[in-house]
Amino acid sequence: MSDGSVQRQSQPAVPVLEEHRVGEILAAAPDRGQWRYHPRRVGMLWRSRTLRVVAVFTVLALCGLVILALVRDQTGTQGFLVGLGLAVLPVPVLMTAFRWLDRVEPGPWRNMLFAFAWGACAAALVAIIANSFATRWIATATADPGSADTLGATVIAPVVEESAKAAAVLLLFLFRRRDFGGIVDGVVVAGFTATGFAFTENILYLGNAFGEDQITGSGFASVTAATFFVRAVMSPFAHPLFTVLTGIGFGIAASSARHQRVRRMVLPLLGLLLAMGMHALWNGSSAFGPYGFYAVYGAFMVPVFGLVTWLTVWARLRELRTLGVELPVYAAAGWLSPAEPLALSSMRARGMARDVARQRAAAAAAGSPYGRPHGHAFHPGSAPAHAHHPAHAHIPSAARTERKMVRAQGRAAARAVAEYESFATSLAFLRRQARRGTAGPDFAERERELLHHLWQRRDTAGPALVYAAQATGRLRPRFVPPRHWPHQGQAQGQVQPYQGQVQGQVRSQSPGYGAYPPNGGHAPYPHAGYPYAGRPYSAPAYTNPPRTNPPHTNPPYDRPRYGQQG
Repeated sequence: MSDGSVQRQSQPAVPVLEEHRVGEILAAAPDRGQWRYHPRRVGMLWRSRTLRVVAVFTVLALCGLVILALVRDQTGTQGFLVGLGLAVLPVPVLMTAFRWLDRVEPGPWRNMLFAFAWGACAAALVAIIANSFATRWIATATADPGSADTLGATVIAPVVEESAKAAAVLLLFLFRRRDFGGIVDGVVVAGFTATGFAFTENILYLGNAFGEDQITGSGFASVTAATFFVRAVMSPFAHPLFTVLTGIGFGIAASSARHQRVRRMVLPLLGLLLAMGMHALWNGSSAFGPYGFYAVYGAFMVPVFGLVTWLTVWARLRELRTLGVELPVYAAAGWLSPAEPLALSSMRARGMARDVARQRAAAAAAGSPYGRPHGHAFHPGSAPAHAHHPAHAHIPSAARTERKMVRAQGRAAARAVAEYESFATSLAFLRRQARRGTAGPDFAERERELLHHLWQRRDTAGPALVYAAQATGRLRPRFVPPRHWPHQGQAQGQVQPYQGQVQGQVRSQSPGYGAYPPNGGHAPYPHAGYPYAGRPYSAPAYTNPPRTNPPHTNPPYDRPRYGQQG
């Protein structure tokens, strides 16, 4: 003790900087280039989004190179090229079908490409290695190669392959949760993953079949043609159908409330088990006799395919109905016109709105305000009327430049309407998540951001959507006696699209940006602040204020009331 005390007393005293010398210390601090100490960036490298994306796709590319080398080693160069050329044929059809299902709220292409690459590279590599190892082990243990192949195809392969494909769905479910909102998203992600896996597997099977034909000298006449017909014509949907069952389980889990933990954990596992069982039945159909394959195909695969297709289309229509249910409350607050929810809940009306916006923007750029007289329709591909004037006859480049400008104006207008439809769809789904308690703590900020994007594009998209709602018959004018406007002394912000508690938190008086649209009126229609007022357009003139009661009390879909046509 005495030695330690003496040693501590002998150490020189270290002065402590006093608070009143802060200014002097900060003034003497060196510039950043002369720092002797630099902050350690612990974990900052992996936090880079670019690095993560590059790392993931590098791993997938390496898996792809390995799987291609393995397939080429089994099939030979000619067999590999023939298998590649034939296996790619059903891929665009399947990808187009799954993308069509996702038209209401399309997921990012990067997610789809990741799912396809995972299925074609990572899942296929895992399946080939695991299936080969398991089959050899069973053959060695049982000394019966024939039964080892049958057992590997009906037991090992379904478990390994469906687990490998389900990993892509799980990764997107965990790390891209905002893009994974329901059954349709699960079906599309699972479908792209299985399409990639089937693509690689078809290369292997078709390449081996071509090698057999080369040995027997029959060319494409027998094995190759039969394999292509069975795998690419009769059952191109086989692998997607299996994995879609897993995707449906994840989709239902994604749309479930946070407190339903059992449901969110059990349903994905149940979907995976169903996918494995269906895959095992399909692989083992040949064990049921010479007609076992056709019996399983006709009595089981086709009905299940029809059932899953019906479920997916029903989920897609349900997404459209969500727009008609959730958006009218924003129309009541003045952010949308009362007709827009009706148009946005119809794919036909949405496409028509884009076409109308393109044509009218092109016509306006060509010199006509909103179209030409009857019988003189404007075609964006043709030259404007004044381009044929004698003064312009010697300047063909000017006419071409003006035609390009007209097309550019039309494309820009159509793009604005498409973006408006996308943001409105996201807003409706966000509000549905808020009602279910799954929106997250940043609901108010996300809602304000979406409303901001809508307001920036409504001058172009609003009239086109109103026209589309009328042209498709979703908006039927009717005469209703006029109602009184709200009291002019009513404070702004009393009509709110979303109020109440979400996940235990009281939401701010959204939709933000002053709580009421920036047109400055208590009744947004048809005052001068309304963007469509005074335009030479066939949209109706609204003579009644937007209703402020919830949309479910105004069936169907809170349809607007009309006075005279404008």
